[in-house]
Amino acid sequence: MRSFLFVPADSERKLAKGPSSGPDGLILDLEDSVATDRKAIARDMALAYLRSADRAGPKLYVRVNALDTGLTLGDLAVVMQGKPDGIVFPKCVGQRDLDLLATYLDAFEAREDTAPGSTKILTIATESAAAVLALSAAPAKHARLMGHSWGGEDLMADLGALAKGPLPGVYDDTFRLARTINLMASVAAGVTAYDTVYPDIKNVDGLRAEANDARRMGYGGKIAIHPDQVAIIHEVFTPSAQEVDWAKKVIATFENNPGAGVLTLEGKMLDKPHLVLARRLMSRVG
Repeated sequence: MRSFLFVPADSERKLAKGPSSGPDGLILDLEDSVATDRKAIARDMALAYLRSADRAGPKLYVRVNALDTGLTLGDLAVVMQGKPDGIVFPKCVGQRDLDLLATYLDAFEAREDTAPGSTKILTIATESAAAVLALSAAPAKHARLMGHSWGGEDLMADLGALAKGPLPGVYDDTFRLARTINLMASVAAGVTAYDTVYPDIKNVDGLRAEANDARRMGYGGKIAIHPDQVAIIHEVFTPSAQEVDWAKKVIATFENNPGAGVLTLEGKMLDKPHLVLARRLMSRVG
């Protein structure tokens, strides 16, 4: 999955429009994009959408409210009736919080007679200083986990930072650290790293540059906040025909020489890290 698109769960118009841009996943948002006095309405609208949506379309995830709001269990009690594909978990502070959410999901899946473990988790894993430090100390892992993403806006507020960097898409060391730790923790947990949202909706070139930067680092996808961003994210995070051809040749070269440690392909040295990269590229081919 290369892309997720946030959709406010209390907006009937945006919910209806969500799948049209072709994201790999939709995130029905109960958190930041929903006003406090509309939280209950958003829960009910998310449930109605889950029950009526074409499940052959994008995967359907729900971003619940953070644990410190006291709303998380209430969110889950409602939306789990609609059997979402996954839960987006904001302000997750390391393994402790991940395990707690997974325990909640165990109970709600049992209540709904849903296959155990079928509801996946995507964390927003760096939204506070404590979360960044927890993730760097021990990368959070779980069988339900499908990815970690990082968040800059809440981290900025937690730190008291005036901005994430001097220019849009140019991050200070603090935020580059969070981005890097999120990537390394994702790889260590065996899941996909998702780059954070790009808030300047009209800046197409800026989005493409940031997405390319993330992919070069090793990120596997990015989260969108507007339908127009999805196509660019797919363009960047879909392996090119040239990359696929290289990966196939590398894999074939090693398969044809099973006892070799170092080989050559088109005049260039190959060793086991190239095979690992080739297989990773092929895993991202739809």
